[in-house]
Amino acid sequence: MAVGAAPNPGPWPPFFWQATCTHGSAVIDRLTDSLEQYMNVVAMRQKLVAANIANADTPGYKTQDLDFQASFESAMAGGGPVAGDASGLATRNDGNNVNLDREARLLAENALRFSVASSLLHSSLQEVREAIRGGTGS
Repeated sequence: MAVGAAPNPGPWPPFFWQATCTHGSAVIDRLTDSLEQYMNVVAMRQKLVAANIANADTPGYKTQDLDFQASFESAMAGGGPVAGDASGLATRNDGNNVNLDREARLLAENALRFSVASSLLHSSLQEVREAIRGGTGS
């Protein structure tokens, strides 16, 4: 063995473990990054819905929303969600167009989206934990 060289701890070449972990890590990183971006868009929509509800009685307030799919695609490409005025809503005499039924539906939809994403993230982390423990299930 050369001076300063690390001993080979097993039957595989020393680079095998590193290459395997790097490849596996890339898969985990892609999944967790996707889920992170998805949850960021969900959080942005949650803030918008909360602001809409808080301003339901503010004269002249215009409902804010985002195109969920376009915002998620933008976030995955390195951009971010973009909020804008929601279109097609009836405007009251005071200029406000917040529809509380719509906002309640969006809150429920957002809660479901968050629940699914957090379950997927939890499941992914459980798989990593299981792999670290050596597949013993303990």
